[in-house]
Amino acid sequence: QVQLQEWGPGLLKPSQTLSLTCAVYGGSITTSYYYWSWIRQPPGKGLEWMGLIGYEGSTYYSPSLKSHTSISRDTSKNQFSLQLSSVTPEDTAVYYCARVTWRPGSGWYHDYWGQGTQVTVSS
Repeated sequence: QVQLQEWGPGLLKPSQTLSLTCAVYGGSITTSYYYWSWIRQPPGKGLEWMGLIGYEGSTYYSPSLKSHTSISRDTSKNQFSLQLSSVTPEDTAVYYCARVTWRPGSGWYHDYWGQGTQVTVSS
């Protein structure tokens, strides 16, 4: 059973950089062909996919967030991280990490999720 757990600062001020980390248990982040996503949900809104890092280290970002988003990994700790620079109150959301997998008939989907961590940006 794969488990993900994310953590980071709960409160930031505008213009600061958000750093979140996701630890993966029960599976390796280098196992082919899994990918590892960051997703967020602002209050009262739907889920927004932010980007992912692949088993081989490749990264892909949402075009709307690419300019101030970075995803990296530490394979020795089996963790991957998100950095979001120059945050504004609009970045207030619950942030999730999740695994991306592919199954015949289902295509690509997120099969395991962390519990989510609340991030609030306020002066």
